[in-house]
Amino acid sequence: MIIGKEIYKFAQQLWPLNRSLTGEGVRETLKQISMHLPSLVTKSVPSGTKVFDWTVPKEWLVNESYIITPEGKKICDFKKNNLHLLGYSIPFTGEISLNELKKHLYTLPNQPNAIPYATSYYEERWGFCISQYEFDKLKDGTYKVIVDTKLFDGVLNYGELIIPGKSKREIFLSTYICHPSMANNELSGITVLTFLSQWLEKLVNREFSYRIVFIPETIGSITYLSINYKEMKKNIMAGFNVTCVGDNRTYSYLPSRNGTTISDDIAKHVLNWIDPKFINYTWLDRGSDERQYCAPGIDLPIVSIMRSKYGQYPEYHTSLDNLNNVVNPEGLDGGYWAIRKALELLERNKKFQVTVLGEPQMGKRNIYPTISIKNSDGQINLMMDFISLCDGKTSLLDIANKLNVPAWNLYDLVDMLKKNNLIISNEK
Repeated sequence: MIIGKEIYKFAQQLWPLNRSLTGEGVRETLKQISMHLPSLVTKSVPSGTKVFDWTVPKEWLVNESYIITPEGKKICDFKKNNLHLLGYSIPFTGEISLNELKKHLYTLPNQPNAIPYATSYYEERWGFCISQYEFDKLKDGTYKVIVDTKLFDGVLNYGELIIPGKSKREIFLSTYICHPSMANNELSGITVLTFLSQWLEKLVNREFSYRIVFIPETIGSITYLSINYKEMKKNIMAGFNVTCVGDNRTYSYLPSRNGTTISDDIAKHVLNWIDPKFINYTWLDRGSDERQYCAPGIDLPIVSIMRSKYGQYPEYHTSLDNLNNVVNPEGLDGGYWAIRKALELLERNKKFQVTVLGEPQMGKRNIYPTISIKNSDGQINLMMDFISLCDGKTSLLDIANKLNVPAWNLYDLVDMLKKNNLIISNEK
């Protein structure tokens, strides 16, 4: 739980920032991440840049926004909760009737105490999000509306971290940084990936290189791919979209479009052992940046290991998705370790060849009892079964599946057999 508590503290630190597709909230989030990851590079793409079939939007700045009721009460104050303002609202100042105001208010009648999260990125409008409970209390009269925002030609920012390994083959990790004040659907991915990246930077003798990005969802992944997809298609051999890894209700798996990549196999193996009741979604349940990474013509081997999947828990895209109600240190800890186990297995998933013909004599190496006695064969059988499958063609993952054990239960055995020169890796 120690790592979960540290991740949670970082989430609390990032909570107040107003993240969107662009703007100061994104830049400040990247700045806070870079304090944990000094090698993170923040990059900028100008508004209006053509990226595949899309265009980088204008930058959005919010100074303040609120409504003054006929009774003089300030409501929907952006400074109290940044979910109150419709994302990418254009400027507006004026006095309007309640009937006119209602055309610009968004509620969730089925969740009367929740403030919805709503955006209008690609259609110019202004609006406010309010709980149905507060909406029902509004009285006829004149309302003063202040939406002090600005849309202008600026930049879209994202963070990139490249961690070199022995091989130029890459493992890709991505999360998004564009949602204001939401815990599982935003901060869990940012914070868990930050701490996973710290661990990867410290990992000794990394087999693979790592390409890690912190991007605005959809437009960010499209922008990043438009710049890098040829190199990514050439080098990336596995990867994960890191999102919704912060609650403690369940584990979930969303496959790649292909469904049979090494990322898929690793994810299912890990989840089968840490939570056999994990929810197995299909490609048709997609909804995050895997849509871009696995799109036809891109075809990267990207999957998602999650806790409660986006869109599948009641607090999703509302003010109820917070650090008290949904995300907790235990949930973050579980999300972190599930993905870390997947990365560790990718690093260790080699094909091993036994170095002797026939069954090796283990006793002379002091790794096998010289006296045979009933019921002394538990770990011995596992060791000998493992050796019997080291034919230079079968991966560690496949051996673990054949032996019906978690792959990580074999790591010490592999290290011991390698130390005694009984197996060698059959891969360069």
